[in-house]
Amino acid sequence: MSGFADFALDRAFGHPRGLLGALGGALMARGNAAAEQQVVRSARLTGAERVLVIGPGPGVGLLAAGERASRVVAIEPSARMRRTAERRCAALSNVTVLDGTAEATGQPDSSFDIALSVNNIQLWPDRAAALAELHRVLRPGGVLLLSTHERWLPGGRAGLHADVQTAGFAEAQTWAWKPPSRGTTQAQTRAIRP
Repeated sequence: MSGFADFALDRAFGHPRGLLGALGGALMARGNAAAEQQVVRSARLTGAERVLVIGPGPGVGLLAAGERASRVVAIEPSARMRRTAERRCAALSNVTVLDGTAEATGQPDSSFDIALSVNNIQLWPDRAAALAELHRVLRPGGVLLLSTHERWLPGGRAGLHADVQTAGFAEAQTWAWKPPSRGTTQAQTRAIRP
């Protein structure tokens, strides 16, 4: 890909900022909604859980998690997306949006019951470090739920599955999921921190 194309994609989707970030956020809110809702449904939230959301983007899935969980913390590296997610979840006092990355959440050890991430795994510069961080912040028995565009996932489903196991997660399951109306096939993984 050209230098300009890489720059434009990063500004729109990788680290949204400026006009391209606004456009990327609007496209993410619409295009990722089905996957976001599917992952939150898969979490089977009962209202008692503490949930960590990595890369909530414009906050569609964050809002869904916040409506069903006791406490939700979102880690988002883009200032524009943090503001958008905060606005979307403004009516929920149990949702906090913080600056950070999957590799460096700034959260205490064993502090979450569930960790969710939708359509940003392919943007993590160090997937092994990010998975190690998610393992650290999940309590024993905590659930990891990941979903991302399969066609842009380095290493594919098999690579993601292997990386989750290498990070120390157990009972890993990885599958393909196609949104019912539109959108690209998602590679999804569910695993448990032993």
